[in-house]
Amino acid sequence: MIEVLWKGLVGGLVTIAIVLASRRGNVLPGILPLAPTFAIIALLAVGAKGDAAGFREACLAGAKTIPAYLVFLAAAWWLGDRLDYRLAILGALSAWLAVAAMIFWLPRWL
Repeated sequence: MIEVLWKGLVGGLVTIAIVLASRRGNVLPGILPLAPTFAIIALLAVGAKGDAAGFREACLAGAKTIPAYLVFLAAAWWLGDRLDYRLAILGALSAWLAVAAMIFWLPRWL
């Protein structure tokens, strides 16, 4: 239980850092998500199992999501001056989900 609370605390601290940084400008909040916070939490959870192959598999799965993240940012940027920011984020999330689904499910069907 302590492990779950610790991971929630790390995620909460990063969220606080992003919100505080957004009060001072626009660049730093865009850079902070590049810190591998969620990757660290995921790798700690997988690594705790003691399976080196599973740990390496989680690393590769994380690397595969980079194109989807780039599509998310591109869609958010493109939609940002066309829609309300909340709708732009929703549209970008939809684009991310579509690309992530293609990355992980399409190879299984081919």
